[in-house]
Amino acid sequence: TREIEELREKIEAAGMPEMVQKEAVRELDRLSKMPAAAAEYTVSRTYLDWLVALPWQKRTDEVIDLPKTKQTLDADHSGLEKAKDRILEYLAVRKLNPEVKGPILCFAGPPGVGKTSLARSIARSLERKFVRVSLGGMRDEAEIRGHRRTYIGALPGQIIQGLRRAESKNPVFILDEIDKLGNDFRGDPASALLEVLDPEQNVSFRDHYLDVPFDLSEVLFITTANILDPVPPALRDRMEVLEIPGYTEEEKLAIARDHLVQKQITNHGLTPEQLTIGDDALRLVIRGYTREAGVRNLEREIGALCRKAARRRAEGDETPLHITADVVVELLGAPHFLDEEMEERTKEPGVAIGLAWTPAGGDVLFIEASRMAGTGTLTLTGQLGEVMKESARAALSWFRAHAATYGADPDFFKTSEIHLHVPSGAIPKDGPSAGVTMVTALASELTRRPVRGDIAMTGEITLSGRVLPVGGIKEKVLAARRVGVREVILPRQNEKNINEDLTDELRKELTVHYVTSVDEVLLLALTPPAVITGDQKTERRRQPPLQ
Repeated sequence: TREIEELREKIEAAGMPEMVQKEAVRELDRLSKMPAAAAEYTVSRTYLDWLVALPWQKRTDEVIDLPKTKQTLDADHSGLEKAKDRILEYLAVRKLNPEVKGPILCFAGPPGVGKTSLARSIARSLERKFVRVSLGGMRDEAEIRGHRRTYIGALPGQIIQGLRRAESKNPVFILDEIDKLGNDFRGDPASALLEVLDPEQNVSFRDHYLDVPFDLSEVLFITTANILDPVPPALRDRMEVLEIPGYTEEEKLAIARDHLVQKQITNHGLTPEQLTIGDDALRLVIRGYTREAGVRNLEREIGALCRKAARRRAEGDETPLHITADVVVELLGAPHFLDEEMEERTKEPGVAIGLAWTPAGGDVLFIEASRMAGTGTLTLTGQLGEVMKESARAALSWFRAHAATYGADPDFFKTSEIHLHVPSGAIPKDGPSAGVTMVTALASELTRRPVRGDIAMTGEITLSGRVLPVGGIKEKVLAARRVGVREVILPRQNEKNINEDLTDELRKELTVHYVTSVDEVLLLALTPPAVITGDQKTERRRQPPLQ
Protein backbone atom coordinates (compact mmCIF):
# COMPACT_ATOMS: atom_id res chain seq x y z
CA THR A 1 0.00 0.00 0.00
CA ARG A 2 0.92 3.66 -0.27
CA GLU A 3 1.39 3.93 3.53
CA ILE A 4 3.85 1.02 3.56
CA GLU A 5 5.82 2.50 0.66
CA GLU A 6 6.04 5.89 2.41
CA LEU A 7 7.38 4.20 5.54
CA ARG A 8 9.91 2.25 3.43
CA GLU A 9 11.17 5.52 1.89
CA LYS A 10 11.41 7.16 5.33
CA ILE A 11 13.41 4.19 6.69
CA GLU A 12 15.89 4.49 3.80
CA ALA A 13 16.17 8.28 4.26
CA ALA A 14 16.56 8.17 8.07
CA GLY A 15 20.26 7.22 7.97
CA MET A 16 19.87 4.42 10.51
CA PRO A 17 22.79 2.12 11.35
CA GLU A 18 22.66 -1.16 9.40
CA MET A 19 21.45 -3.25 12.35
CA VAL A 20 18.64 -0.81 13.17
CA GLN A 21 17.60 -0.60 9.53
CA LYS A 22 17.32 -4.39 9.34
CA GLU A 23 15.05 -4.36 12.41
CA ALA A 24 12.92 -1.56 10.89
CA VAL A 25 12.56 -3.39 7.55
CA ARG A 26 11.64 -6.63 9.38
CA GLU A 27 8.95 -4.76 11.36
CA LEU A 28 7.70 -3.13 8.15
CA ASP A 29 7.37 -6.54 6.47
CA ARG A 30 5.32 -7.72 9.47
CA LEU A 31 3.14 -4.59 9.20
CA SER A 32 2.52 -5.12 5.47
CA LYS A 33 1.06 -8.57 6.17
CA MET A 34 -1.35 -7.35 8.89
CA PRO A 35 -4.90 -6.17 8.28
CA ALA A 36 -5.22 -2.43 9.06
CA ALA A 37 -8.01 -3.16 11.58
CA ALA A 38 -5.78 -5.41 13.75
CA ALA A 39 -4.84 -4.07 17.21
CA GLU A 40 -1.21 -5.01 16.55
CA TYR A 41 -1.18 -2.82 13.42
CA THR A 42 -1.33 0.45 15.40
CA VAL A 43 1.38 -0.72 17.82
CA SER A 44 3.70 -1.66 14.97
CA ARG A 45 2.96 1.51 13.02
CA THR A 46 3.66 3.74 16.09
CA TYR A 47 6.95 1.90 16.66
CA LEU A 48 8.08 2.54 13.07
CA ASP A 49 7.03 6.20 13.36
CA TRP A 50 9.33 6.53 16.37
CA LEU A 51 12.22 4.82 14.57
CA VAL A 52 12.06 7.05 11.49
CA ALA A 53 11.52 10.25 13.56
CA LEU A 54 14.74 9.89 15.61
CA PRO A 55 17.81 11.94 14.63
CA TRP A 56 20.06 9.02 13.66
CA GLN A 57 22.35 11.24 11.59
CA LYS A 58 20.95 14.75 12.14
CA ARG A 59 23.22 16.97 14.19
CA THR A 60 23.52 20.71 14.75
CA ASP A 61 26.66 22.14 13.15
CA GLU A 62 28.51 23.89 15.93
CA VAL A 63 30.86 26.75 15.26
CA ILE A 64 33.48 26.73 18.00
CA ASP A 65 34.41 30.37 18.59
CA LEU A 66 35.89 30.59 22.10
CA PRO A 67 35.89 34.43 22.48
CA LYS A 68 32.26 34.60 21.31
CA THR A 69 31.23 31.74 23.62
CA LYS A 70 32.93 33.43 26.58
CA GLN A 71 31.19 36.70 25.71
CA THR A 72 27.77 34.96 25.61
CA LEU A 73 28.35 33.20 28.94
CA ASP A 74 29.57 36.43 30.61
CA ALA A 75 26.62 38.42 29.24
CA ASP A 76 24.12 35.91 30.67
CA HIS A 77 25.75 35.23 34.06
CA SER A 78 27.92 37.16 36.48
CA GLY A 79 30.50 35.07 38.38
CA LEU A 80 30.42 31.24 38.04
CA GLU A 81 33.97 31.34 36.68
CA LYS A 82 34.83 27.68 37.39
CA ALA A 83 31.82 26.37 35.45
CA LYS A 84 32.49 28.75 32.53
CA ASP A 85 36.19 27.78 32.41
CA ARG A 86 35.30 24.08 32.30
CA ILE A 87 32.96 24.62 29.33
CA LEU A 88 35.60 26.65 27.47
CA GLU A 89 38.21 23.94 28.14
CA TYR A 90 35.83 21.30 26.73
CA LEU A 91 35.30 23.43 23.60
CA ALA A 92 39.03 23.97 23.17
CA VAL A 93 39.58 20.19 23.28
CA ARG A 94 36.67 19.64 20.89
CA LYS A 95 38.15 22.15 18.45
CA LEU A 96 41.43 20.18 18.40
CA ASN A 97 39.75 16.76 18.43
CA PRO A 98 36.15 16.77 17.06
CA GLU A 99 35.75 13.07 17.95
CA VAL A 100 36.10 13.69 21.72
CA LYS A 101 33.23 12.39 23.86
CA GLY A 102 31.21 14.99 25.75
CA PRO A 103 31.82 15.30 29.50
CA ILE A 104 29.03 14.56 31.96
CA LEU A 105 28.90 17.73 34.08
CA CYS A 106 27.00 18.13 37.34
CA PHE A 107 26.27 21.64 38.60
CA ALA A 108 25.82 21.38 42.37
CA GLY A 109 24.78 24.34 44.49
CA PRO A 110 22.00 26.04 46.46
CA PRO A 111 18.67 27.03 44.86
CA GLY A 112 18.61 30.23 42.82
CA VAL A 113 22.30 30.44 41.86
CA GLY A 114 21.65 29.89 38.14
CA LYS A 115 22.40 26.20 37.49
CA THR A 116 19.60 25.59 34.97
CA SER A 117 19.92 28.97 33.30
CA LEU A 118 23.69 28.47 32.94
CA ALA A 119 23.05 25.17 31.12
CA ARG A 120 20.58 26.97 28.83
CA SER A 121 23.18 29.68 28.23
CA ILE A 122 25.78 27.01 27.35
CA ALA A 123 23.43 25.60 24.68
CA ARG A 124 22.90 29.11 23.28
CA SER A 125 26.63 29.85 23.21
CA LEU A 126 27.33 26.53 21.41
CA GLU A 127 24.38 27.15 19.04
CA ARG A 128 23.10 23.66 19.90
CA LYS A 129 19.54 22.51 20.59
CA PHE A 130 18.51 22.45 24.27
CA VAL A 131 16.49 19.71 26.03
CA ARG A 132 15.51 19.76 29.69
CA VAL A 133 14.04 16.87 31.68
CA SER A 134 13.11 17.31 35.33
CA LEU A 135 13.94 14.23 37.42
CA GLY A 136 12.33 15.57 40.63
CA GLY A 137 10.09 12.90 42.15
CA MET A 138 10.70 10.39 39.32
CA ARG A 139 10.29 6.88 40.75
CA ASP A 140 9.84 4.62 37.74
CA GLU A 141 12.79 3.20 35.80
CA ALA A 142 10.59 3.17 32.67
CA GLU A 143 10.57 7.00 32.72
CA ILE A 144 14.24 6.78 31.69
CA ARG A 145 14.32 3.55 29.66
CA GLY A 146 10.77 3.38 28.32
CA HIS A 147 8.19 0.58 28.46
CA ARG A 148 8.36 -2.63 26.46
CA ARG A 149 6.04 -2.67 23.47
CA THR A 150 3.88 -5.45 24.97
CA TYR A 151 2.24 -2.83 27.24
CA ILE A 152 -0.74 -0.87 25.94
CA GLY A 153 0.17 2.77 25.37
CA ALA A 154 3.91 2.05 25.69
CA LEU A 155 6.31 4.88 24.84
CA PRO A 156 10.09 5.40 24.86
CA GLY A 157 11.69 6.95 27.95
CA GLN A 158 12.45 10.63 28.53
CA ILE A 159 15.93 10.41 26.96
CA ILE A 160 14.69 9.20 23.56
CA GLN A 161 11.65 11.51 23.73
CA GLY A 162 13.96 14.47 24.40
CA LEU A 163 16.15 13.64 21.40
CA ARG A 164 13.10 13.39 19.15
CA ARG A 165 11.93 16.82 20.35
CA ALA A 166 15.40 18.28 19.75
CA GLU A 167 15.60 16.75 16.23
CA SER A 168 19.36 16.63 16.76
CA LYS A 169 21.86 13.97 17.77
CA ASN A 170 24.07 16.40 19.72
CA PRO A 171 21.91 18.68 21.88
CA VAL A 172 22.75 20.04 25.32
CA PHE A 173 20.63 17.74 27.51
CA ILE A 174 19.96 18.92 31.05
CA LEU A 175 18.77 16.45 33.70
CA ASP A 176 17.42 18.74 36.40
CA GLU A 177 17.25 17.91 40.14
CA ILE A 178 19.15 14.61 39.95
CA ASP A 179 19.26 14.55 43.77
CA LYS A 180 15.43 14.35 43.95
CA LEU A 181 15.17 10.94 42.23
CA GLY A 182 13.11 8.40 44.15
CA ASN A 183 12.80 4.61 43.87
CA ASP A 184 10.11 2.05 44.65
CA PHE A 185 8.81 -1.36 43.51
CA ARG A 186 8.82 -0.16 39.87
CA GLY A 187 12.61 0.07 39.80
CA ASP A 188 15.34 2.58 40.47
CA PRO A 189 15.68 5.42 37.91
CA ALA A 190 19.12 6.39 39.33
CA SER A 191 20.44 2.96 38.31
CA ALA A 192 18.90 3.35 34.84
CA LEU A 193 20.82 6.63 34.47
CA LEU A 194 24.14 4.81 34.99
CA GLU A 195 24.06 3.65 31.36
CA VAL A 196 22.98 7.06 30.05
CA LEU A 197 25.70 8.97 31.88
CA ASP A 198 28.62 6.63 31.21
CA PRO A 199 30.62 7.70 28.11
CA GLU A 200 31.86 4.09 27.72
CA GLN A 201 28.33 2.65 27.63
CA ASN A 202 26.07 5.32 26.13
CA VAL A 203 27.45 4.70 22.62
CA SER A 204 24.81 1.97 22.44
CA PHE A 205 22.01 3.05 24.79
CA ARG A 206 19.14 0.56 24.47
CA ASP A 207 15.67 1.90 25.24
CA HIS A 208 13.15 -0.82 26.22
CA TYR A 209 10.60 0.46 23.70
CA LEU A 210 12.95 0.80 20.72
CA ASP A 211 14.94 -2.34 21.62
CA VAL A 212 17.73 -1.17 19.28
CA PRO A 213 20.92 0.70 20.28
CA PHE A 214 21.07 4.50 19.97
CA ASP A 215 24.33 6.48 20.17
CA LEU A 216 24.22 9.15 22.93
CA SER A 217 27.96 9.86 22.88
CA GLU A 218 27.58 13.23 21.10
CA VAL A 219 25.05 14.57 23.62
CA LEU A 220 26.43 17.08 26.16
CA PHE A 221 24.72 15.95 29.38
CA ILE A 222 24.51 18.44 32.24
CA THR A 223 22.88 17.47 35.52
CA THR A 224 21.96 19.76 38.42
CA ALA A 225 21.63 19.07 42.15
CA ASN A 226 21.22 21.05 45.36
CA ILE A 227 23.04 18.46 47.48
CA LEU A 228 25.06 15.45 46.35
CA ASP A 229 24.47 13.23 49.41
CA PRO A 230 21.30 11.52 48.03
CA VAL A 231 22.99 10.78 44.66
CA PRO A 232 24.19 7.12 44.63
CA PRO A 233 28.01 6.84 44.65
CA ALA A 234 28.10 4.90 41.34
CA LEU A 235 26.16 7.71 39.63
CA ARG A 236 28.22 10.47 41.26
CA ASP A 237 31.39 8.73 40.07
CA ARG A 238 30.28 9.10 36.43
CA MET A 239 29.83 12.88 36.69
CA GLU A 240 32.30 15.72 36.93
CA VAL A 241 30.96 17.84 39.79
CA LEU A 242 31.28 21.61 39.51
CA GLU A 243 30.33 23.33 42.76
CA ILE A 244 28.37 26.54 42.19
CA PRO A 245 28.48 28.30 45.57
CA GLY A 246 26.33 31.19 46.77
CA TYR A 247 26.97 34.75 45.64
CA THR A 248 28.73 37.49 47.60
CA GLU A 249 26.93 40.78 48.22
CA GLU A 250 28.91 42.46 45.42
CA GLU A 251 28.02 39.68 42.98
CA LYS A 252 24.35 39.94 43.94
CA LEU A 253 24.48 43.71 43.45
CA ALA A 254 26.05 43.26 39.99
CA ILE A 255 23.45 40.60 39.03
CA ALA A 256 20.60 42.83 40.21
CA ARG A 257 21.98 45.88 38.39
CA ASP A 258 22.87 44.09 35.14
CA HIS A 259 20.04 41.56 34.85
CA LEU A 260 17.22 41.50 37.42
CA VAL A 261 16.19 45.16 37.57
CA GLN A 262 15.86 45.51 33.79
CA LYS A 263 13.99 42.19 33.53
CA GLN A 264 11.49 43.11 36.27
CA ILE A 265 10.94 46.65 34.94
CA THR A 266 10.11 45.19 31.49
CA ASN A 267 7.89 42.44 32.99
CA HIS A 268 5.83 45.06 34.84
CA GLY A 269 5.20 47.19 31.75
CA LEU A 270 7.51 50.00 32.82
CA THR A 271 10.53 51.63 31.17
CA PRO A 272 13.93 52.58 32.67
CA GLU A 273 12.91 56.26 32.34
CA GLN A 274 9.82 55.70 34.51
CA LEU A 275 11.56 53.72 37.27
CA THR A 276 15.15 53.61 38.50
CA ILE A 277 16.49 51.73 41.52
CA GLY A 278 19.65 53.07 43.17
CA ASP A 279 22.56 50.93 44.39
CA ASP A 280 21.87 51.94 48.01
CA ALA A 281 18.30 50.61 47.63
CA LEU A 282 19.51 47.32 46.11
CA ARG A 283 22.09 46.93 48.87
CA LEU A 284 19.40 47.41 51.53
CA VAL A 285 17.12 44.84 49.82
CA ILE A 286 20.02 42.34 49.71
CA ARG A 287 20.96 42.88 53.38
CA GLY A 288 17.64 43.60 55.04
CA TYR A 289 14.97 41.74 53.06
CA THR A 290 16.68 38.59 51.74
CA ARG A 291 19.01 36.11 53.37
CA GLU A 292 19.86 33.50 50.73
CA ALA A 293 22.70 32.03 48.70
CA GLY A 294 21.04 32.66 45.32
CA VAL A 295 19.03 35.58 43.96
CA ARG A 296 15.43 34.29 43.71
CA ASN A 297 14.10 36.22 46.71
CA LEU A 298 16.07 39.28 45.61
CA GLU A 299 14.28 39.11 42.25
CA ARG A 300 10.92 38.78 44.05
CA GLU A 301 11.60 41.85 46.20
CA ILE A 302 12.66 43.87 43.13
CA GLY A 303 9.42 42.67 41.52
CA ALA A 304 7.49 43.93 44.57
CA LEU A 305 9.07 47.39 44.15
CA CYS A 306 8.12 47.37 40.44
CA ARG A 307 4.52 46.41 41.30
CA LYS A 308 4.20 49.37 43.66
CA ALA A 309 5.55 51.67 40.94
CA ALA A 310 3.23 50.13 38.32
CA ARG A 311 0.21 50.67 40.56
CA ARG A 312 1.12 54.33 41.14
CA ARG A 313 1.44 54.81 37.39
CA ALA A 314 -1.87 53.01 36.66
CA GLU A 315 -3.60 55.29 39.19
CA GLY A 316 -2.48 58.36 37.23
CA ASP A 317 0.81 59.41 38.90
CA GLU A 318 3.06 60.03 35.86
CA THR A 319 6.16 61.31 37.73
CA PRO A 320 9.27 59.12 37.27
CA LEU A 321 10.18 57.23 40.45
CA HIS A 322 13.73 56.88 41.73
CA ILE A 323 13.89 54.30 44.51
CA THR A 324 16.39 54.99 47.30
CA ALA A 325 16.96 53.10 50.58
CA ASP A 326 14.33 55.28 52.36
CA VAL A 327 11.77 54.61 49.64
CA VAL A 328 12.42 50.83 49.98
CA VAL A 329 11.48 50.97 53.69
CA GLU A 330 8.40 53.02 52.80
CA LEU A 331 7.28 50.53 50.12
CA LEU A 332 8.33 47.17 51.63
CA GLY A 333 8.05 47.94 55.34
CA ALA A 334 10.76 47.49 57.97
CA PRO A 335 13.70 45.19 57.05
CA HIS A 336 13.19 41.54 58.05
CA PHE A 337 16.80 40.89 59.10
CA LEU A 338 18.82 42.98 61.54
CA ASP A 339 22.55 42.74 62.33
CA GLU A 340 22.53 44.00 65.94
CA GLU A 341 21.25 40.62 67.13
CA MET A 342 24.76 39.07 67.18
CA GLU A 343 26.23 41.30 69.92
CA GLU A 344 22.97 41.17 71.87
CA ARG A 345 22.74 37.38 71.96
CA THR A 346 26.34 36.78 73.05
CA LYS A 347 26.31 39.24 75.99
CA GLU A 348 25.57 36.40 78.41
CA PRO A 349 28.16 33.66 78.97
CA GLY A 350 27.38 30.31 77.34
CA VAL A 351 26.36 31.52 73.85
CA ALA A 352 28.68 31.08 70.85
CA ILE A 353 28.20 31.85 67.14
CA GLY A 354 28.79 28.92 64.79
CA LEU A 355 28.62 28.63 61.01
CA ALA A 356 26.60 25.94 59.27
CA TRP A 357 26.15 24.71 55.71
CA THR A 358 22.64 24.00 54.41
CA PRO A 359 21.30 23.06 50.95
CA ALA A 360 20.18 26.70 50.67
CA GLY A 361 23.70 28.03 51.35
CA GLY A 362 25.50 29.01 54.54
CA ASP A 363 23.82 30.03 57.78
CA VAL A 364 24.69 31.31 61.24
CA LEU A 365 24.05 28.94 64.13
CA PHE A 366 23.85 29.95 67.80
CA ILE A 367 24.82 27.33 70.35
CA GLU A 368 23.74 27.88 73.94
CA ALA A 369 25.13 26.10 77.02
CA SER A 370 23.60 26.17 80.46
CA ARG A 371 24.65 24.66 83.80
CA MET A 372 22.40 23.74 86.70
CA ALA A 373 22.50 21.56 89.80
CA GLY A 374 22.28 17.89 88.92
CA THR A 375 24.08 14.58 88.83
CA GLY A 376 26.39 14.59 85.84
CA THR A 377 24.05 14.38 82.84
CA LEU A 378 24.31 16.06 79.41
CA THR A 379 21.05 17.13 77.76
CA LEU A 380 21.03 17.98 74.04
CA THR A 381 18.09 19.71 72.36
CA GLY A 382 17.38 21.41 69.01
CA GLN A 383 16.70 18.39 66.74
CA LEU A 384 20.36 17.32 66.59
CA GLY A 385 21.48 14.35 64.48
CA GLU A 386 23.69 11.55 65.80
CA VAL A 387 26.96 13.04 64.50
CA MET A 388 26.21 16.39 66.16
CA LYS A 389 25.34 14.68 69.46
CA GLU A 390 28.67 12.86 69.38
CA SER A 391 30.44 16.19 68.73
CA ALA A 392 28.76 17.60 71.84
CA ARG A 393 29.89 14.64 73.98
CA ALA A 394 33.46 15.01 72.64
CA ALA A 395 33.38 18.75 73.43
CA LEU A 396 32.25 18.10 77.02
CA SER A 397 34.85 15.35 77.56
CA TRP A 398 37.63 17.60 76.27
CA PHE A 399 36.64 20.45 78.58
CA ARG A 400 36.29 18.16 81.61
CA ALA A 401 39.87 16.99 81.00
CA HIS A 402 41.16 20.59 80.72
CA ALA A 403 38.82 22.44 83.13
CA ALA A 404 41.59 23.34 85.60
CA THR A 405 43.60 25.08 82.85
CA TYR A 406 40.73 27.53 82.38
CA GLY A 407 40.03 28.14 86.05
CA ALA A 408 36.94 25.91 86.24
CA ASP A 409 36.33 23.26 88.92
CA PRO A 410 37.68 19.93 87.52
CA ASP A 411 34.86 18.07 89.33
CA PHE A 412 32.06 20.34 88.08
CA PHE A 413 30.28 17.49 86.28
CA LYS A 414 29.70 15.48 89.49
CA THR A 415 27.30 18.07 90.88
CA SER A 416 26.05 19.69 87.66
CA GLU A 417 23.79 19.02 84.74
CA ILE A 418 24.85 20.52 81.40
CA HIS A 419 22.28 21.47 78.78
CA LEU A 420 23.34 22.30 75.19
CA HIS A 421 20.66 23.82 72.97
CA VAL A 422 20.79 24.85 69.31
CA PRO A 423 17.93 27.32 68.55
CA SER A 424 15.55 26.98 65.56
CA GLY A 425 14.39 23.73 67.13
CA ALA A 426 12.03 22.91 64.24
CA ILE A 427 14.96 22.48 61.82
CA PRO A 428 16.92 19.18 61.94
CA LYS A 429 20.70 19.72 62.23
CA ASP A 430 23.62 17.34 61.82
CA GLY A 431 27.33 17.17 61.04
CA PRO A 432 30.59 17.48 62.93
CA SER A 433 31.45 21.09 62.04
CA ALA A 434 29.84 22.63 65.16
CA GLY A 435 32.43 20.96 67.43
CA VAL A 436 34.49 24.11 68.06
CA THR A 437 31.34 26.17 68.69
CA MET A 438 30.06 23.66 71.23
CA VAL A 439 33.31 23.54 73.18
CA THR A 440 33.44 27.37 73.13
CA ALA A 441 29.87 27.66 74.46
CA LEU A 442 30.65 25.11 77.22
CA ALA A 443 33.90 26.86 78.20
CA SER A 444 32.11 30.22 78.25
CA GLU A 445 29.35 28.95 80.55
CA LEU A 446 31.66 27.07 82.92
CA THR A 447 34.22 29.90 83.22
CA ARG A 448 31.50 32.62 83.12
CA ARG A 449 33.45 34.43 80.40
CA PRO A 450 31.22 35.66 77.52
CA VAL A 451 32.12 34.86 73.92
CA ARG A 452 32.99 37.78 71.64
CA GLY A 453 29.94 38.85 69.61
CA ASP A 454 31.96 39.77 66.52
CA ILE A 455 33.52 36.36 65.86
CA ALA A 456 32.05 33.19 64.32
CA MET A 457 33.63 29.75 63.98
CA THR A 458 33.43 26.32 62.39
CA GLY A 459 35.50 23.15 62.69
CA GLU A 460 35.41 19.55 63.86
CA ILE A 461 37.20 18.67 67.10
CA THR A 462 38.90 15.51 68.35
CA LEU A 463 39.13 14.25 71.91
CA SER A 464 42.78 15.30 72.01
CA GLY A 465 41.81 18.90 71.16
CA ARG A 466 42.78 19.00 67.46
CA VAL A 467 40.66 21.06 65.05
CA LEU A 468 39.92 19.21 61.80
CA PRO A 469 38.88 20.66 58.40
CA VAL A 470 35.22 20.90 57.33
CA GLY A 471 33.36 21.61 54.07
CA GLY A 472 31.19 24.43 52.69
CA ILE A 473 33.73 27.10 53.67
CA LYS A 474 32.74 29.74 51.11
CA GLU A 475 29.03 29.47 51.99
CA LYS A 476 29.81 29.68 55.72
CA VAL A 477 32.06 32.72 55.34
CA LEU A 478 29.42 34.48 53.19
CA ALA A 479 26.81 33.74 55.89
CA ALA A 480 29.07 35.37 58.53
CA ARG A 481 29.52 38.43 56.33
CA ARG A 482 25.77 38.64 55.63
CA VAL A 483 25.04 39.06 59.36
CA GLY A 484 27.83 41.59 59.88
CA VAL A 485 30.44 39.29 61.50
CA ARG A 486 33.90 40.26 60.26
CA GLU A 487 36.12 37.77 62.12
CA VAL A 488 36.04 34.02 61.50
CA ILE A 489 37.87 31.09 63.12
CA LEU A 490 38.61 28.26 60.67
CA PRO A 491 40.69 25.05 60.75
CA ARG A 492 44.24 25.57 59.42
CA GLN A 493 43.67 22.96 56.68
CA ASN A 494 40.83 25.04 55.22
CA GLU A 495 43.18 27.90 54.33
CA LYS A 496 43.37 26.64 50.74
CA ASN A 497 39.55 26.99 50.40
CA ILE A 498 39.73 30.65 51.41
CA ASN A 499 42.55 31.33 48.94
CA GLU A 500 40.85 29.50 46.06
CA ASP A 501 37.16 30.31 46.53
CA LEU A 502 37.05 33.87 47.90
CA THR A 503 37.71 37.06 45.95
CA ASP A 504 40.52 39.42 46.99
CA GLU A 505 37.96 42.06 48.08
CA LEU A 506 36.20 39.58 50.37
CA ARG A 507 39.47 38.37 51.88
CA LYS A 508 40.44 41.98 52.66
CA GLU A 509 37.10 42.59 54.39
CA LEU A 510 37.38 39.59 56.71
CA THR A 511 39.87 38.67 59.39
CA VAL A 512 40.36 34.89 59.26
CA HIS A 513 42.09 33.11 62.15
CA TYR A 514 43.43 29.67 61.22
CA VAL A 515 43.72 27.28 64.17
CA THR A 516 44.91 23.72 64.80
CA SER A 517 43.82 23.27 68.44
CA VAL A 518 40.88 24.02 70.71
CA ASP A 519 43.19 26.08 72.99
CA GLU A 520 43.77 28.53 70.15
CA VAL A 521 39.99 28.78 69.54
CA LEU A 522 39.25 29.61 73.20
CA LEU A 523 42.10 32.13 73.35
CA LEU A 524 40.54 33.99 70.38
CA ALA A 525 36.84 33.59 71.23
CA LEU A 526 36.51 34.10 75.00
CA THR A 527 36.65 37.59 76.47
CA PRO A 528 39.32 38.05 79.18
CA PRO A 529 37.93 37.79 82.75
CA ALA A 530 38.66 41.51 83.35
CA VAL A 531 36.30 42.54 80.55
CA ILE A 532 33.19 41.34 82.42
CA THR A 533 30.82 44.30 82.94
CA GLY A 534 29.16 45.42 86.16
CA ASP A 535 25.79 44.02 85.08
CA GLN A 536 27.30 40.60 84.57
CA LYS A 537 29.09 40.77 87.98
CA THR A 538 25.68 41.41 89.58
CA GLU A 539 24.29 38.49 87.61
CA ARG A 540 27.19 36.32 88.79
CA ARG A 541 26.56 37.27 92.44
CA ARG A 542 22.90 36.45 92.04
CA GLN A 543 23.77 33.02 90.56
CA PRO A 544 26.86 31.80 92.46
CA PRO A 545 28.96 29.14 90.70
CA LEU A 546 27.87 25.63 91.58
CA GLN A 547 30.38 23.54 93.53
